[in-house]
Amino acid sequence: MHRRLFLSSVAALACVRPAFAESFEVSLTEAEWRAKLTDLQYQVLREEATEAAGSSALNDEQRKGVFACAGCDLPLFASEAKYDSGTGWPSFFQPLPGAVGTKADPGWFGSRTEVHCRRCGGHLGHVFDDGPQPTGKRYCMNGAALKFLAA
Repeated sequence: MHRRLFLSSVAALACVRPAFAESFEVSLTEAEWRAKLTDLQYQVLREEATEAAGSSALNDEQRKGVFACAGCDLPLFASEAKYDSGTGWPSFFQPLPGAVGTKADPGWFGSRTEVHCRRCGGHLGHVFDDGPQPTGKRYCMNGAALKFLAA
């Protein structure tokens, strides 16, 4: 019984991610973020959760405009860079210049590259090397981390 408790504790700790060591232009307290965001937005942007595939209305967004950070309103992706990756999450082949940052995201099955808003540090999703040209990148983003601003 003690072994089972120990293993479940280790698994729970492995899911906890350290906070960013860097600071960001937009920096709110946990209470301020919780007041500003919905529960799902908070989980994704501040706790690095992943929304369910196919759950975002932004998957089907086809209008001209920009996709901005739901946390701080920074424009992140132009609608012209959006494409249907078939993954169930809004995907883009490139961000707007200077809009996002990345960091290593080690996991159980290897390392990925996490993408975050450069202004508030909010977790957006991950970038992969299996996207279309001209970049060959797939920025697979959580729709809860984004808001669409029509042109």
